[in-house]
Amino acid sequence: MKKSFILCLFLSVWQSHGFAQHSKPVFTNAIGVQSFTYRNSFPNGVAKVLDSVKALGITEMEGPNPKNISPEEFKKLLDERHITMPSIGVDYNLISKSPQDVIKLAKTLGAKYVMVAWIPHGKTFTIDDAQKAVDDFNREGKILKESGITLCYHNHGYEFGPYLDGTLFDYIVQNTEPKYVSFEMDMLWAFHGGADPAALLDKYPDRWKLMHLKDIRKGVGNDLTGGTDTKNDVALGTGQINVPEVLMMAKKIGIQHYFIEDESPDHAAQIPVTIAYIKSLKK
Repeated sequence: MKKSFILCLFLSVWQSHGFAQHSKPVFTNAIGVQSFTYRNSFPNGVAKVLDSVKALGITEMEGPNPKNISPEEFKKLLDERHITMPSIGVDYNLISKSPQDVIKLAKTLGAKYVMVAWIPHGKTFTIDDAQKAVDDFNREGKILKESGITLCYHNHGYEFGPYLDGTLFDYIVQNTEPKYVSFEMDMLWAFHGGADPAALLDKYPDRWKLMHLKDIRKGVGNDLTGGTDTKNDVALGTGQINVPEVLMMAKKIGIQHYFIEDESPDHAAQIPVTIAYIKSLKK
């Protein structure tokens, strides 16, 4: 009787101080992966790669299909493994010239989102580049929306150069039509460009739909090049980014899909570490 009383008293104190809440997981979404992660593996066997993806417990992939297989056949292999493709990435020039081809590809693969990850520009990304991208994205986004598909721009680091009282990325967000253009947060490239990923999510909470889960090696400096050695991609929780803060903000604003993108040659070893880490996070 005495032990039961003590146990009940302990549980009451534990709950009243909010300790019980700390057992809730931070990350509760499906785990996805960007197909670019396996760009060097797909040529050796697409089915084999997808089997390894399934074995990791990954249920979503951001495409499109690799070069050595048709979209239809790739979709069949995904379906057999119960892996969905909610988003595909396409080239800026392709969607500008052939939006209907992009729509067809997205529908073949079952994607509701199309993302563009690079705006063509010279050595430095300028306001002229940003203005052209805004015009193109608004036009393309309207076409895609009419077919039930959402266009997302994926930040890449070079857009965080200063402009007026903010950055060129601010200009792009503020001048694209929210009903036609949304965004995919790449944690690594936002950080590498000098932005705070969590603060950026919070600044535009209604515009972000997708996220790339990436971390950058400790000691790597920030710049506006939009590039860094692929060996600087490291498992989440081992690099510079405050991952729990970013994921909690992403959850708060309602990010729809999360894709691990590990461009490192060590991705096979790093991805299980990333998955274990995000599953271990509690709040």
